[in-house]
Amino acid sequence: MEALPPTPEVIDALAPEIAAFIRWLVDENTRVRAENQGLQSEVSALQAEVVDLRARLNQNSSNSSKPPSSDPPSKKPAPKKGSSGKKPGGQPGHPRHARPPRQATHTVDVKPTACDGCGAMLLGHDPDPLVKQVVELPVIQPNVTDYLIHQLTCLVCGATTRAATPSEVHQEYGVRLQAALAMFSGSYRMSKRMSEALCEDLLGIQISTGQICDLERQTSEMLQPVVEQAQDYVQQRPANVDETSWKQGKKKAWLWVAATKWVAVFAIYLSRSRRSFHELMGVNPCHVTSDRYSVYSHLLAELRQLCWAHLRRDFQAMIDRCNAGQAIGEDLLRLADQMLGQWKRVRDGTLSREEFRNQILPSLRTEVEATLERGSTCGCAKTVGVCMELLRWKVSLWTFANHDEVEPTNNAAERAVRHAVCWRKTSYGTASETGSRFVERILTVVASCKLQGRKTLDFLTQCIQAARSALTLPTLLPA
Repeated sequence: MEALPPTPEVIDALAPEIAAFIRWLVDENTRVRAENQGLQSEVSALQAEVVDLRARLNQNSSNSSKPPSSDPPSKKPAPKKGSSGKKPGGQPGHPRHARPPRQATHTVDVKPTACDGCGAMLLGHDPDPLVKQVVELPVIQPNVTDYLIHQLTCLVCGATTRAATPSEVHQEYGVRLQAALAMFSGSYRMSKRMSEALCEDLLGIQISTGQICDLERQTSEMLQPVVEQAQDYVQQRPANVDETSWKQGKKKAWLWVAATKWVAVFAIYLSRSRRSFHELMGVNPCHVTSDRYSVYSHLLAELRQLCWAHLRRDFQAMIDRCNAGQAIGEDLLRLADQMLGQWKRVRDGTLSREEFRNQILPSLRTEVEATLERGSTCGCAKTVGVCMELLRWKVSLWTFANHDEVEPTNNAAERAVRHAVCWRKTSYGTASETGSRFVERILTVVASCKLQGRKTLDFLTQCIQAARSALTLPTLLPA
């Protein structure tokens, strides 16, 4: 048992010198106890901070939102999948994908001149010869058209009249070249100087970087109504939404994407706020699939789908912290993989959505929510926070099961934005608002054409031709 200090009566009965010393000892003991208690609190806080810093230090692409390119060399690669025992290449029953025959521009007849058997001269024609094709890149010579605008004098009154300049002459560069320059940037992430070099080296066209910038600005203005129509379409349908950092001049900006099954729309804003989300998706959007970023917390739970791919990383982070929340993370990760495995069957067509909803979802949902309840009372503060948040949004974990166009992950948006992220790494963003408008519009065209299996160059050519001729612009909306 801990010894108790002497009472004041006992102290007063002692000699004055001894009593004073004992009082000093009691006061000193009280001070030391208070100081020790403060130090223990400080040590506990520092230990918690060390745990948090270690968790941050161990963050990688598997337990956080960091991209795989940021993983350190020390991160162990994912375990290799076991061999399936199948040979490489197409499997039995796989449909053959033969190269479609090309339209020949030249034909060369190669006939034997003598018989291999007796040496006699051979004549005639093979009705079904063996065809071998050689594809070659021709020497490209740009088509340059001189429009001779004549001025003639009237023989009656002597007045001179100059012919009206055709509409196609108001632009120095043709429609297809302008479309190709936009595609060089938007599809192939080429810089202005690389586009300039490609035009000269391959196409035999001399064009300056300033002229390329001017043509991109014109293309951006022509695409504005096309992109606005696509944005209206996206706002009325379930969409995957994501955002990534961008640079506009010296300002930090954000590139947003909203991806549906057939159309993906990009937008660059100077903030990552709810206002930017409303500019992209409208005030009353349809179903939205996203991560747990707080800007989406105003959405109705029934209209929001939390991304299970992001949740897997959160569950892995619980495991990697190696504390009281580790067991909760292991159970949640197991359940997430079980759900995603069954959903893969739905996408493959081996399990119907109705069967998933009626046979698999009830027990899975009960087990997930029970595990979250246990996690909300475990000893790890971060695990508790995540579990409590997911319990508040538990309806948003299963929205995909009741709506045909909603997926359980945000992979569609992340796939769409990856091309833009790679472009950002080499271009370092845009220099002005005009450049940002071009980027968001050309990315919208490139991504949407890819989703629909359309050729980007053909679509851009049609847009520019229609804009120059004051005709109706083509649309990015699916047929």
